[in-house]
Amino acid sequence: MLYKIYQNLILKYPLSILLAVISSILIFGVNAMKLEIDASSETLLLKDDKDLAFSRTVAKRFHSNDILVLAYKPKDDLLSEKSLDILTRISSDLEKLPGVESIDSIINVPLFFSPIRDMGELINETRTLKSPDINLSLAKQEFLTSPLYKNSLVNKDFTISSIIIHLHQDPEYYRLLEKRNQLLDRQKISALTKEEKQALDDVNRVFKEYRDAQRILENKNIKEIRSLISKYQDDAVFFLGGVQMISNDIVTFVKNDLLTYGSILILLIILVLGIVFKKPRWVMIPILICTLSVIAITSSLGYFGWEITVISSNFIALQLIITISIVLHLIVRREELLTYYPHASYKRLILLTMLSKATPTFFAIITTIAGFTSLLFSHIHPVINLGWMMSAGIAMSFLISFIVFPALLMLLTKTPPLKKKKSIAFIPSLTAKIVLHDKKAILIITFLSVIFSITGASRLVVENSFIDYFKKDTEIYKGMKTIDQELGGTTPLDVILTFSDKKPLSVPVAETEEDEDSFEDEFNTIEDEEQYWFTDEKITIIKRVHDYLTQLKQIGDVQSFATLLETGKRLNGDKSLDSIDLALLYKELPKKYRDIILLPYVNIEHNQLRFTTRIIDSNDTLRRDALLKKIKNDLMHIIDPNIATVQLSNLMVLYNNMLQSLFDSQIKMLGLVLLIVFFMFLVLFRSLKLTFIALIVNIVPIGMVFGFMGWLDIPLDIMTITIAAIAMGIGIDDTIHYIHRFQVEFAKDNRYYFSMHRTNNSIGNAMYFTTLVIVIGFSILTLSNLIPTIYFGLLTMVVMIAALISDLVLLPKLLLLFKPFKKKTSSSPS
Repeated sequence: MLYKIYQNLILKYPLSILLAVISSILIFGVNAMKLEIDASSETLLLKDDKDLAFSRTVAKRFHSNDILVLAYKPKDDLLSEKSLDILTRISSDLEKLPGVESIDSIINVPLFFSPIRDMGELINETRTLKSPDINLSLAKQEFLTSPLYKNSLVNKDFTISSIIIHLHQDPEYYRLLEKRNQLLDRQKISALTKEEKQALDDVNRVFKEYRDAQRILENKNIKEIRSLISKYQDDAVFFLGGVQMISNDIVTFVKNDLLTYGSILILLIILVLGIVFKKPRWVMIPILICTLSVIAITSSLGYFGWEITVISSNFIALQLIITISIVLHLIVRREELLTYYPHASYKRLILLTMLSKATPTFFAIITTIAGFTSLLFSHIHPVINLGWMMSAGIAMSFLISFIVFPALLMLLTKTPPLKKKKSIAFIPSLTAKIVLHDKKAILIITFLSVIFSITGASRLVVENSFIDYFKKDTEIYKGMKTIDQELGGTTPLDVILTFSDKKPLSVPVAETEEDEDSFEDEFNTIEDEEQYWFTDEKITIIKRVHDYLTQLKQIGDVQSFATLLETGKRLNGDKSLDSIDLALLYKELPKKYRDIILLPYVNIEHNQLRFTTRIIDSNDTLRRDALLKKIKNDLMHIIDPNIATVQLSNLMVLYNNMLQSLFDSQIKMLGLVLLIVFFMFLVLFRSLKLTFIALIVNIVPIGMVFGFMGWLDIPLDIMTITIAAIAMGIGIDDTIHYIHRFQVEFAKDNRYYFSMHRTNNSIGNAMYFTTLVIVIGFSILTLSNLIPTIYFGLLTMVVMIAALISDLVLLPKLLLLFKPFKKKTSSSPS
């Protein structure tokens, strides 16, 4: 079948086939312009995470808006006239931006202790730094000691102040999101009606259009804020932080990496190909096929509306790895056949090249796809999409390579075979000598590598933070670190207490039974009124939880109703406010203050309290999963479960859920993929002994990668966890090519030693050249400003080198030891 396709179609009409393939890819390539990058926090969340729905409910219930934090470090004293004037002007300018709802800074926050006044006076008049005759010394002391402001609005040295930028809440976004999710949930339960399917299609389209428009506005807003603060750079230093800013900068870095390092990567690959092969055609053909493959997959993604995320931002680099591997195997095989049969017809050589490489390449591609299918079992859309992207991209690379390569060669003239220089292609022959003369060293080194892998893997942690995505010399890292360490932390974590509705938490304290009886009826009539919600028992619980959270060293700023209780205590002559005081205060407090002071922390309608905290991401001892489990477990012992339940919420929880789910799914699926690969090897090789050898050879490089990660303290996260699939894909390719070629060579004389030497000096060259090109090319990724991209480049290099050594040293050694091939009496060269 394949013979007829090449003989009667591709090799007979090469120009027509080539023009048809290239023109169709280029015409379809206009869809590549539709490809978008999405680095929002939504891409890092589980698609079915129950905590996600709860977090959205909490945000809506407690009116929690997104914020940006602008750290302001003036050159003069923070309370100097010049510093306050700059702060006033920049706050005014920020408030005028369309995406900004309000600004909080030391300029406009209420001052309660400068000087201390009674409650009635505080309610009637709010004093700020703008108030006349304000005492700056008392104000400074308040900022440094007040539970409302210390270590969050100002740092402990009083050199940095934070400007809190409250962004407009977007109800339309959440309305469309809820409508879409309701239809998706209904779809999981039962088949949708025709009208519901149409409604789902419509809401998906409207939601995406609206979301894309909002992202443009958010990006514009970030740019305007940065442009605005640049006007004041001569008088102060500014650091901007916040989830929106992180997303915006990640998109910028990804785009720059794709453009800058992608271009340099291609130039390095061209350079290495030119040095290795010394022929323009062997540079032009791989680059053309790689370009066509990249255009084909990016156009497909644009056509179907799939977006690039942080997780899948390196899919083009992966596509280049696979495509170059396919093409270089074809080039080396073509040069070998030309050396063996210099007088054969050009067409015959091309045909034999394609037919001899079709079977091993096809199985290599199938098993590589099987490696990437492990990503499909994740619960994170971008990870699943990466699995589909790579599966589709690899299939496209295979088809394009096996059509374009022979068609191009048919249009070029026959050239003399490539003369290999020992300085370039000495590794394969050297490994052959090592395998032939070694007795125990290879097995000892393999054993030590396994020990290295196991001990390194035992040190792995599933951990990462947004601050660790960036190099330490980048502005975004400096800003996040400043906000993290000086102004109360970065990643938000909410603790939600939901009180039981089964019984009242307490009753008014009465001195006598007679008094209790006389007030019982009156109490029963007013116990449901809002001002009586704040019971003494609740106040005690609030204080306990708040005090517990503040003593955790991984947590920075903590705000809750307890903060207000502590403020009230100081205003009340150091006397704690009881339930009666709070009831009177709640009744007298104007609604505008009630919304500001109570709304973010108390929801009486749903019987809930909210404690807002920020995690110090740069804390070296931070282990997210362990910290969240500790908080929940400790609070369950602090609070009687019959009185109130505890639930954690916000980005900290959602991000940790994603990491833990990704780790669990990938570790479990790695075993399943190994099982699938085992059966595929069994089908391909039809030998149980050979299957086990091939499997061992592929497990060792994967173990080495995890070992390096453990010993270099590289955490498992959304980027590095996918390296297992990459290692599996790359290693399997080379293993299949090597064993297939060994079988061919062994069939010639049934002698293992000579077969191994010939295999290393033939297919070994293709494996070595592929590794050389990719390692040198991908070294450029280590210069990126995005740490995940650096890790990707570094680990890819480790994978390629480990896989090459395993396939050129360990694999032939095991073949010589266990002799899995049956001797044949006759054979024909292939």
